[in-house]
Amino acid sequence: MDAREGESLMQLAVQAGVPGIEGECGGEMSCATCHVWIGDDWAGELRQPVGDETDLLEADDHFTEASRLGCQIKFKDKLDGLVARIPG
Repeated sequence: MDAREGESLMQLAVQAGVPGIEGECGGEMSCATCHVWIGDDWAGELRQPVGDETDLLEADDHFTEASRLGCQIKFKDKLDGLVARIPG
């Protein structure tokens, strides 16, 4: 699937029907149904989660230091090939 600049990882996953990514809140950062784990090789390309994102992630049973909300990861060229795993 091709991504457009600014599209979120959550949007792409929902469009592709990826199991485990629901995106119930539509990217409003209020549900954590787009929780993913980002490997160390990609973590440096992303900003660290802060504020509401951190709060939602820490409340999830599958929280790790690799946790991110897919709705907060916006596609840009340098993320081409990004690998994210779905907790669970």
